[in-house]
Amino acid sequence: MGMKLWRNCRAATMQGAAPQPYGLVEDAALVVDGAMLHWVGAESDLPAALRAGCSEVHDAQGALVTPGLIDCHTHLVYGGDRAQEFELRLQGATYEEIARRGGGIASTVQATRRAGAQELAAQSAPRLRALLAEGVTTLEVKSGYGLALEHERKTLQVARDLGQVHRVDVRTTFLGAHALPPEFAGAPDAYVDEVLRMLPALNAEGLVDAVDAFCERIAFSTAQVERVFEAARQLGLPVKLHAEQLSDSGGAQLAARHGALSCDHLEWLSEAGAAAMATAGTVAVLLPGAFYFLRETRLPPVELLRRHGVGIAVSTDCNPGSSPCTSLLLMLNMACTLFRLTPEEALAGVTRHAARALGLSDRGVLAAGLRADFVLWDVQQPAQLAYAIGANPCIRTVFEGEPR
Repeated sequence: MGMKLWRNCRAATMQGAAPQPYGLVEDAALVVDGAMLHWVGAESDLPAALRAGCSEVHDAQGALVTPGLIDCHTHLVYGGDRAQEFELRLQGATYEEIARRGGGIASTVQATRRAGAQELAAQSAPRLRALLAEGVTTLEVKSGYGLALEHERKTLQVARDLGQVHRVDVRTTFLGAHALPPEFAGAPDAYVDEVLRMLPALNAEGLVDAVDAFCERIAFSTAQVERVFEAARQLGLPVKLHAEQLSDSGGAQLAARHGALSCDHLEWLSEAGAAAMATAGTVAVLLPGAFYFLRETRLPPVELLRRHGVGIAVSTDCNPGSSPCTSLLLMLNMACTLFRLTPEEALAGVTRHAARALGLSDRGVLAAGLRADFVLWDVQQPAQLAYAIGANPCIRTVFEGEPR
């Protein structure tokens, strides 16, 4: 099977050191060989022999081409919803108050445990299809709504299966340390012992790409998270952390000490935490959907992240309690309007930096030798992807070299 040429486009390569904003290449062409990009550049620079070796030619008709979008923080597989809690919060209850009453994550755990694998897949598939319709080619799915071995296994396996059915690369993250299940009420250390039993079993089944934890006053302490991260290190698994969402717990420093791929949320991130992340190369994942939905008022310190040179990713945080969102394009807009990212920073946050947040070096930019995951958009300027609220200008998505 020969190579394929995609021509007559403008390519936002998102190469960080590119002289043009967005790494933009005018009158661009991409040569695809199998599942990989073989050549990217101005069509006028395309070698004649390489053009002649292409057995298929696709006219992009002037479309903007970007790397496939990457949603690097989701809790996509879960049962039920929490619309009733949404009403309670609008009546004045806080997220913490609802959680302490047995709502919050605990209510989703009950619904997820009740659902069989087939039912979970049926509930989760529409959420996934909505993301794919906007050009997502890679996404992370966390567990953490099972909180027992059989149910954590179930959610991780459903996530993997959805990826196969819908032709998207799903990276699965074990978030056993998400909340206390009811059977361990008042015994967090005993539950961490259980998490440490679950992790090697799930890893042996090939269901764990990374390990996450929720480090917060309503969740797990830094000492408890340290135990989970040490167990991950012994298994050779990378770690991530829900950090500094509701308070400054020093989670960012803890995550950085373990070389974490990312710290996520970060509204209460301190200067010391940002410096530690910069030294470790840990990506900051901003989640404007949760900020908006919970009506938070403390902004993540974007200027602090910029000053320390911390890579900034953006994600939906798709989950039933704090961000029931299935639009990564909407998150681009919110990252700009709420957090004051530039449109270029926001797009880098769902491509180049999102790939780094998942430890993936083979995607996130358009360059020879990387995966042929890219999106054709009916826009003239890359900033339009962050500009229009509720618009979806996606024309076509190419996944592993083949239109999806």
